[in-house]
Amino acid sequence: MKKDKKLSKENIIKVLDSIYDKALQGLPATPTIEELAEDYLKANNNDKEKAIDSLIKWAVAKSSASGFVSSGGGLITLPVAIPAGLTASFYIQMRMVAAIAIVSGYDPRSDQVKTLVYCCLVGDSCMNLLKKAGVKIGEKLTRKVISSISRETLIVINRSVGFRLVTKFGEKGVINLGKCIPVVSGFIGGGFDGSSCYISGKTAKKLFFKK
Repeated sequence: MKKDKKLSKENIIKVLDSIYDKALQGLPATPTIEELAEDYLKANNNDKEKAIDSLIKWAVAKSSASGFVSSGGGLITLPVAIPAGLTASFYIQMRMVAAIAIVSGYDPRSDQVKTLVYCCLVGDSCMNLLKKAGVKIGEKLTRKVISSISRETLIVINRSVGFRLVTKFGEKGVINLGKCIPVVSGFIGGGFDGSSCYISGKTAKKLFFKK
């Protein structure tokens, strides 16, 4: 399949879909997303908030670890050619957010939660984006509100997320990001900003978790 060279708001959702499937399934020799969430719950004596905070710390540390994604292994096949560093950044953040959703009692394989995971990637803009799409939220979403989000609203949210991400990681930005990531023995190192991962994690906690 021929890959598009330009990252656009139309094809970035296809990119996110491809990465999300892998985020749930896990890469070779890594746990599924359900197993990951369960591991963190057990490690924190089933304290959900501590498990979520530990997941955020893990993801921020992982986002800076070199050699996480193979540049030639074809582990994640994407419809658009983007730097491996950006692929890894999305993958790590999605794993973190989806696991936070599970710990909080949500199913990351539902269309609604999947879209909310994407929404967390835009960080602080997430809540305003949801409100503009017509999702009625207070400080946190409820299961009833999430399950009632229509397919049409999900499409609107996805388009808004795509626009925000393309604005943030537009063609020029993606190229610059790719240039700044060091290549070591066929692996693309870290180099992504851990702060964006941290913000996504805190957004997910605010969105999904209730004490």
